[in-house]
Amino acid sequence: MDIRPLSPAYAVSPQISVEDIPAIVEAGYKTIICNRPDAEVPPSHQADAIEAAARDAGLKFVAIPVTHQGLHMGMIDDQKAAMESSDGPVLAYCASGTRSSIVWSFAQAKDMDADEIIAATSAAGYDLGGMRGQLQAIAKA
Repeated sequence: MDIRPLSPAYAVSPQISVEDIPAIVEAGYKTIICNRPDAEVPPSHQADAIEAAARDAGLKFVAIPVTHQGLHMGMIDDQKAAMESSDGPVLAYCASGTRSSIVWSFAQAKDMDADEIIAATSAAGYDLGGMRGQLQAIAKA
């Protein structure tokens, strides 16, 4: 498991497994957000399997499957609501962590400067510099 914090309250990771749940709990996360569509993974790694293990461990679980072609403001709003309703740090995952970083970035665009967002994702290993214009447009909307 490769957890990469973007802020004190939010981190991203490539695909997690049921076996990762104890380490996620131990690391202090309270909510897991799945940004990976089930069609991309075998049944053992689909949202239902991860959700059952997460809930058994006392974690909140939210599925917001994201595809690059299908990302829309409703998903961003849902992600922000899941982050804000968590009683502690959130871990979001997808295939590599990129989609979870993008959704977080768009969700933060009204509250953080685009440069701060890009710096946070870059520090975690995700180059979202090409999205500066989109972040600025969301901030102005």
